[in-house]
Amino acid sequence: MKKGLFITFEGPDGSGKTTQIKLLADYLRQKGFDVVLTVEPGGTEVGQKIRDILLAGEKVNISAWAETFLFLASRAELVSKVIKPALEEGKVVICDRFFDSTVVYQGIARGLGDKKILELSLVATGGLVPDMTFLLMIKVGRGDKRIKGTNRKRDRIELEEDDFKQKIYSGYLNIASKNKGRFVVIDGEKSIKDIFEEIKSKIYTVLKI
Repeated sequence: MKKGLFITFEGPDGSGKTTQIKLLADYLRQKGFDVVLTVEPGGTEVGQKIRDILLAGEKVNISAWAETFLFLASRAELVSKVIKPALEEGKVVICDRFFDSTVVYQGIARGLGDKKILELSLVATGGLVPDMTFLLMIKVGRGDKRIKGTNRKRDRIELEEDDFKQKIYSGYLNIASKNKGRFVVIDGEKSIKDIFEEIKSKIYTVLKI
């Protein structure tokens, strides 16, 4: 039986997930929790190789279904090798993206079908669902500006057209509305401090800090 707590962060590219994940991990460690940080796709040797393919800086010609199954393969490996063992040891696992990303990006934005992708994702995770998902929402244009401001090379998915990104924005709000018990939707355009205070207030309710 799962003993730990599984937290995921979701949101459009440029929403500020990485910053908030680091802040939360540092905070929980200061409070004495054993925290495992991981990322999707990636988190394992196999997953990192898949990540290199999926998020290549150039526009790799890959079909939507091939893309999806690569994400699922990386996720299955991550759950088996990292997430489930950590949860069984009572640790707090924080993952930068999980199956909600695939449901939105491939199921909705690429048009493969959100229900079908969710079913496949649950097969890959062995039925594992996050306990809490923080969804940081930011408008498409604002997210692009943030990414450009970092001076880092954008990955293959970040290079998609605005129409694709708008579908992602709408898709996230759609699945969040259907999973209100798990999702915490946060305005990603607020200050870093205000966002983190909101995250902490939600964490208090489940960890009794």
